[in-house]
Parts: sequence; C-alpha cells; structure tokens
Amino acid sequence: MDLVLNYSTNVALYPKFQEYFRKYQPPFLAVWGNKDPYFLPAGAEAYKRDLPKAVVKFYNTGHFALETNAQEIGDEILMFLNTQK
Repeated sequence: MDLVLNYSTNVALYPKFQEYFRKYQPPFLAVWGNKDPYFLPAGAEAYKRDLPKAVVKFYNTGHFALETNAQEIGDEILMFLNTQK
C-alpha cells in the first residue's frame, strides 16, 4: 500500500525522465500487457515521443505480464540486449 500511496512522487519526476530521454536517447525496450488496466498501451507508445527508436512490444496479458509471459519476455529482453552490442 505504501508504494501505491507514494506513486505521486514518481509522477512528479516524469518531466526529468522525459528530459533525460530526449537529451541522451538511451536504448529503450518496453514490454507491456495489452490488457493492463493500470498502465494502458498508450502509455507505452508515449515513450516514442521522446525516444523515437524505442522498441515497444505488447503481449496478450494484463498487468503482471512477466507472470504470464516470462519466457517470451525474457527472450525479447535478450534479443534487445544483443542488438545493443
């Protein structure tokens, strides 16, 4: 519950995160559940505004994507990291 109640501190930092992304353009992979009721797919796509080369992958799942798609997401992460060498 503490994490939920403290989430507003994250939101307040969003402009700093976005500034960093625009300035440094770090490699970025977002894996997302397309049925997540909390973090909607549009939120994942929004990263592309600051990071045009961001890789955004959706999985047919909800908020706990790693619990339902661990193998596929793990493979995706490894492929992404291998392209960053």
